[in-house]
Amino acid sequence: MKKINLNDGTTVYCLKQNEAIVLDDHIKGYLKYGIKINNGDVIIDVGANIGILGLRLSQIYHNITIHAFEPIPEIYKVLQKNSAISLNKKFNTYMMGISNTNKELQFTYYPNSPALSTAQPEIWSRDKNNFIAAVQGNITSAPKKFWWAKFIPQFITPLIAKYLTSNSQTITSTVITLNSFIIENNLEKVNLLKIDCEGEEINVLHGISDANWKIINNVVMEVNDVENNLEKATTILSKNGFNNIQIEKEKGFEKTKLTNIYASK
Repeated sequence: MKKINLNDGTTVYCLKQNEAIVLDDHIKGYLKYGIKINNGDVIIDVGANIGILGLRLSQIYHNITIHAFEPIPEIYKVLQKNSAISLNKKFNTYMMGISNTNKELQFTYYPNSPALSTAQPEIWSRDKNNFIAAVQGNITSAPKKFWWAKFIPQFITPLIAKYLTSNSQTITSTVITLNSFIIENNLEKVNLLKIDCEGEEINVLHGISDANWKIINNVVMEVNDVENNLEKATTILSKNGFNNIQIEKEKGFEKTKLTNIYASK
């Protein structure tokens, strides 16, 4: 675990410095297309990683409640540390994942690139071109601090992709449904549901009952559009009252199947 300063001097803990900076840059685009957060709101962060979103929201908003889920133990330890330094006593962390049933689930952890860790490693291994394109997207859209990235020859990208997924570890972790969490914690509103869980996103949506969809006002999620997942996600959201749905491919990721959805009621 490392302690670093982000571009504005904010202190964070991380496993990989470059990932922390990229994550920080990535979440800056969450609050657009009608997605709004106010003081006192409740946020559920599925696939919280090291907690950059919760940390940033805690800096901006007062009395905000965050429920952050991360199933990988090594990543979760960092999430805990960042929750503590946020000084937000309502920044709650849980070492578990979210899915469509309550169960034990196997995850693949990539020490060389923790942010890629997933319960569905086949999404990368089955379509290597998609993965290589995603790695290239990270390189071409790297924050200004990584100015040198633009000089990396494109023919090296497959070797970088291979390195990032090498030395993987299989980990078993608990997953629950959002439905059970909402009921157990008597949540009356969820102002923002953020989902970024590397292939498990449709199962997350299936784990919410019709009744509990009514208390969720905004959704920001990343979808890896394999097996028609983008259409599945937008159909579920439309059915549950989200009448403002925006689809976006981030700069540099146009050739990948990674797509962001911004949905509000």
